[in-house]
Amino acid sequence: MAYERQAASGFQEIDRWEDGVGWLAHPDELGQRASHAVVGESGVWLLDPLWAPGVDELIDDLTEEYDTAVAGVAVCSCWHTRDADRFARRYDVPIVIPEWMGRVDDRTTAPIERYADSFDPAVEIVRRQPIPLWDEAILYWDSHETLYTPESIGTAAPYLVDDERLGLELFFRLDPPHWLREYEPNRVVVGHGTGILDDATQALEYALAGARRRFPRAVLENGPGTARLLVGALR
Repeated sequence: MAYERQAASGFQEIDRWEDGVGWLAHPDELGQRASHAVVGESGVWLLDPLWAPGVDELIDDLTEEYDTAVAGVAVCSCWHTRDADRFARRYDVPIVIPEWMGRVDDRTTAPIERYADSFDPAVEIVRRQPIPLWDEAILYWDSHETLYTPESIGTAAPYLVDDERLGLELFFRLDPPHWLREYEPNRVVVGHGTGILDDATQALEYALAGARRRFPRAVLENGPGTARLLVGALR
């Protein structure tokens, strides 16, 4: 199915590196919604998290390692409210979203804090609103050269075609975000799929450079899957 709506029975750990870790609460779903806990100057930030049994222990291990605490829950796409409320209550922290992001307020009950520039001094936020009803905050940590793309770029099956390791959401292939070339990340972690922890800059460049050229094949191969994800997101 596109997105599993039942409670998770466990999780699959992904994307472990010195300053963060990720997990898939439903690794077999088509959309492969990924969640991450990443260290910043203010503490550990939970990015677009989905709840699963045992995930709190994974997070607690990271906070103990850095002798810090969970600072907040960052919703980085207007479509990624997910289990933000549950994590905010569990750790008694706010949900943080950009001033310009919609939809989230209507889908949460935990306290929300809006930020103008960033939620943490270590994190650069790039505003992406390519079409109506698409509010996405792309994050970059210069301190550990990590790029997080919540929605536009991913590694789940409906994003990839040919030998891509990273791919664009189908219709954004016609207008790729070439400005991402200003970053040379050591790793790219994504909101849909497992991250790229080696040769990440090359994978990003390959995805951007060939996005339009591979669009026809992507329509044939990924069109049905993309449609399923769109319908699933609206449920």
